[in-house]
Amino acid sequence: MSFPDFYKDAPVVRTRDPLALFLGASSDGELDYCYADAVRLAGHSCPTVAGAFLTGRAALAALYPGVPAERGGVTVRMPAPCDEGVTGVIGQVLTLLTGAAAENGFHGLGSRHRRSGLLSYASQREGEAIVFERTDTGARVAVKLDLQSVPATPQQGALLGAVMQNPDDRVAAAAFANAWQSRVRCLLLEHADDPQVIRVEMLAA
Repeated sequence: MSFPDFYKDAPVVRTRDPLALFLGASSDGELDYCYADAVRLAGHSCPTVAGAFLTGRAALAALYPGVPAERGGVTVRMPAPCDEGVTGVIGQVLTLLTGAAAENGFHGLGSRHRRSGLLSYASQREGEAIVFERTDTGARVAVKLDLQSVPATPQQGALLGAVMQNPDDRVAAAAFANAWQSRVRCLLLEHADDPQVIRVEMLAA
């Protein structure tokens, strides 16, 4: 598989997973997640996948400043139902990074390492921010993604229309793919730490 070159330059989310250590999947329990991992999970790369990756990264950095985040040690509250828009896609990427899973997740070993139920969805829209909470300290953070300042390239719409009308047009298809990934590149490499794009708010425990 050949990914665009900029994937390797995207930020890395560093975690420590006690379950991976316990079961011998990692000799030191450390698991690093790259953007390519999120792409493999989703099967595609788009601003939603990139934004979810950066949202999880920002939340974990705020909750575990200066140290790898504890994967499996955070709950995630999604502000909308799982079948609304791209909420479910975002939730899947956040499960990858945090270990927090819905009811179908790992039920643990005895009373330890449970992942199921750590990710929950609202029954109706509650806002835009996703809330993350440490299970050990109760520290909480709300993260909201705002992509208004990272617009698509002007020609993207026309290129999409051309490809939809003529799927066999390889030139148009390549041009569309490049235009599509250019926004993802901009988001990951130029706005990963932009507070106007990734809005982080610490909440009272």
